[in-house]
Amino acid sequence: MTYLYRILCLLGGYICGLLETGVLYGKMKGVDIRKSGSGNTGTTNALRVLGPKAGLIVFLGDFLKSFIPCLVVRFIFKSDYPDSFLLYVLYTGFGAVLGHVFPFYLKFKGGKGVATIAGTIVGLLIPKMILILLVLFVIVVALTKYVSLGSILLMVEFLTLYIIFAFQGWLCFDPDVNSSYKAMIESIVIAALFALLSIARHKTNIRRLLNHEENKLHFKHSEEAKS
Repeated sequence: MTYLYRILCLLGGYICGLLETGVLYGKMKGVDIRKSGSGNTGTTNALRVLGPKAGLIVFLGDFLKSFIPCLVVRFIFKSDYPDSFLLYVLYTGFGAVLGHVFPFYLKFKGGKGVATIAGTIVGLLIPKMILILLVLFVIVVALTKYVSLGSILLMVEFLTLYIIFAFQGWLCFDPDVNSSYKAMIESIVIAALFALLSIARHKTNIRRLLNHEENKLHFKHSEEAKS
């Protein structure tokens, strides 16, 4: 039955992830964001093409479509699976990221999933981890003006912290209980898949960073984008 729960969480997350905020908001403004800027449907391209208001709205939409399902799954599973419920939360978040990155109705061409991954991380409700990751992300972007670099490092840091927190016993898992220990290891695998998927989606950014060709953070007002 627990394997069925995994599938349901993954599928439910995928369905929630199909809400492409950038595409919908762009259409409201008469702009096809997939044909503007980098062509990405996520926050950074919305910020550059449509301005800061659009960037904020797109970020919140993409963030909430994983954050809310993760909270719901946490509420459902925490009482029955107190020593493994975070595994189901991660499956839900990973499904949401897959829906965002690979939406079937957009020919599987979506965003890079940074905001949706952020929604999942916050949905884990691990305050220390959230604070550390937020501070590190802000510092990297503020110093370099490279959102892509901040996003890539964020995933490496998330995986590293998650592993440390898990083996330190700071998460819900109980390493002394075999079933809970196995769930913990499985959750680390899912966390690693988050990181690998995000880094893979940033492969062109990595290439540009290495060649010193990556665009630094800047944006245009929506009026400029239409002209």
